[in-house]
Amino acid sequence: MTELTNQDDGELSEFSASTAWDLLVSSLHDMFRGFVQHLPNLLIALIVLGMTWAFAWVAQKAYWRLIGKRRLRRSLKDLFAKIISIAIWCLGLLAASVVVFPSVKPESILAGLGLSSIAIGFAFKDVVENFFAGFLILIREPLEIGDFIKCDNVEGKVESITIRDTLIRQTDGQRVIVPNAMLFKNPVWIRTDQEKRRMSIICGVAYDVDLDQARSVIGKSLDDLDSVDGDREIQIYAHEFGSSSIDFEVTWWTGSKPGEVRKSKDEVVRSIKGALDEAGIEIPFPYRTLTFKDSLSVERTSETESSEDTKQKG
Repeated sequence: MTELTNQDDGELSEFSASTAWDLLVSSLHDMFRGFVQHLPNLLIALIVLGMTWAFAWVAQKAYWRLIGKRRLRRSLKDLFAKIISIAIWCLGLLAASVVVFPSVKPESILAGLGLSSIAIGFAFKDVVENFFAGFLILIREPLEIGDFIKCDNVEGKVESITIRDTLIRQTDGQRVIVPNAMLFKNPVWIRTDQEKRRMSIICGVAYDVDLDQARSVIGKSLDDLDSVDGDREIQIYAHEFGSSSIDFEVTWWTGSKPGEVRKSKDEVVRSIKGALDEAGIEIPFPYRTLTFKDSLSVERTSETESSEDTKQKG
């Protein structure tokens, strides 16, 4: 009985191995036959992809020939070129997929792409936001390469504007990558929108000084400065009653770049200080008066008495 069982198990194992081998050979044969049947479709799909590549190349050449001389930012031109190329390749891949898989309908592929784009949009919300913000910035052109701007806590020179971010070089040399959504949502101060920029400082004179004389001295001190725009009016107005001085607000026009502003302020402050000193006009500093609630007694020391006696003898 045992010998029969062992013999049956051996025959069963041989039968299972041969059946599996036959199934494998049959599957490979069916796959190869299916591949041969679909080979024309694959060749047609490859031809479609080749035509897509050729058409994309021709479209790029025609695009750059048409728009290359127009006044558009390089980043915007590159963006349009990529959009054209992506659109052509999407259509080519869609046509190739339909050729290879005839049962798949274009409507199904488009529906799948639509659902995928919604999921991708939610997953990459910030990236999409920066993309559209950069697109609008490039279209509207509120910023120019080389402008000095301030946005939030970032201030510096615009070096590059891309579709996703803007590169800003601060005056201390550090490079800051600013997302375009930040520039689009927040107020942006463009320092160099015009070649000239108005600056102002506060200058105080003593209360016993003739204000008209002080105004005249300050005005004349700015006449010969190179950094002060002589074609625009220099305004000098009495601003307010300070704690220890009458304060003048002095305004003038100078270059709009940060270096020009600092240089001009230095020249103006030095010139006004020298002119007031030469005219004998005091620039006061705050005085402090201490008032005590109770009377204080003053003690005279021997050193104080001897110094006073020496003064009297002298």
